[in-house]
Amino acid sequence: MAQSNESHLWVTWAQYDDLIEQLAVQVQQSGFQFDQILCLARGGMRIGDVLSRVFNVPLAILATSSYRGTKGTEQGALNIAQQVTSTAGPLAGNILLVDDLVDSGVTFAKVCDHLLQAFPLITKLKTAVLWRKASSTVKPDYVVMVLANNPWIHQPFEHYDTVTLAALTEKWSIVPNK
Repeated sequence: MAQSNESHLWVTWAQYDDLIEQLAVQVQQSGFQFDQILCLARGGMRIGDVLSRVFNVPLAILATSSYRGTKGTEQGALNIAQQVTSTAGPLAGNILLVDDLVDSGVTFAKVCDHLLQAFPLITKLKTAVLWRKASSTVKPDYVVMVLANNPWIHQPFEHYDTVTLAALTEKWSIVPNK
């Protein structure tokens, strides 16, 4: 990983993609056969998209939010969306739940409990993440990296947390043809 130390882990796009591919291989080698992938938005969306393509299974999305405040670095109350978005019908059968990381474990534990209560047609729920912090109370079924020092992870898309539309407009303004 680029520019990392004990309290910060900086991840490039190439490294991020490699981690997703390693997660795919780990799930495949486990033999777990699943009917749908459910990703947690926002952190699990790219992971869910790639795994859905590689495994050729439908992708469902569940929006959750607990990190807000100072540029999304302060954890607050967990909000779980009322609905799951999917073109494959209700969640049923074997589900692979994916997210980018498990930090404290609070979100993952609550979401898993919620899913099993709200979707009784789920027969098996397994979980997959790129990173698990050692401080987590939850241990996902599939993890690419366990982070012993609990660093803040700087993912390649995080710079958009501080980008404004005004800045993008200025950057990409096109002078009309005369």
